[in-house]
Amino acid sequence: MDMQMILQYLSDLEKNNDREWYHRHKAQYKEANAEFEALLQELILEIGKMDSSVLHNVPGDITFKLVRDTRFSHDKSPYNPAFRAHISSMGKLPIPVGYYIMVKPGNQSFLGGGLFTDMFKDATAMVRDYIAANPDEWNEIICAADFQKYFTVHGTALKNVPKGYDKEHSQAEFLKFKSWYLEYPVKDEELLDAEAFILRATEIFEVMKPFNDYLNRALGGFRMPSR
Repeated sequence: MDMQMILQYLSDLEKNNDREWYHRHKAQYKEANAEFEALLQELILEIGKMDSSVLHNVPGDITFKLVRDTRFSHDKSPYNPAFRAHISSMGKLPIPVGYYIMVKPGNQSFLGGGLFTDMFKDATAMVRDYIAANPDEWNEIICAADFQKYFTVHGTALKNVPKGYDKEHSQAEFLKFKSWYLEYPVKDEELLDAEAFILRATEIFEVMKPFNDYLNRALGGFRMPSR
């Protein structure tokens, strides 16, 4: 995998973020995208050694488009200069949660996991209920030495514990959250050796797996809203 090609294309797109440039350089996009999909294929196989539920994924099915939805954004740049993918038992759907990768130049790449979106109120309620009922298991996961070495739990949160939950609960701070996710930053130089990066990413995702598993148990039975 030519990671330098990926980073160079995305850097060029960031500097020339307009539709005319993008369409003139469609061939370069296809080449860089093919390299990213090759990276994903190897990553799927490595993750599959510790989580076989992801092995059926096809790289082209789990990537996200570069095109941005600018309807509600002050930034009207048409493209997000990043290659992104979500690897889970259900592909790129946000639920069940899985393993997220974003490659973006300027040391903006990261590996992620957990529930990123807080737009699904039912999902938020399911996770809150599960944390409230299983606080010790949650605490064991987030207080594990390897977990704390790499991660802090992020997420949008309310100012107060929502109604219906004990304000004195041992995990009260996390009951305020509407989403619960992890991010592990990756520098550009760490991407250049693709094989070493794949192995490192798999190690990070393995540490992340108990967190994902916990959330997926909480989200058992969740159904994505119909459009």
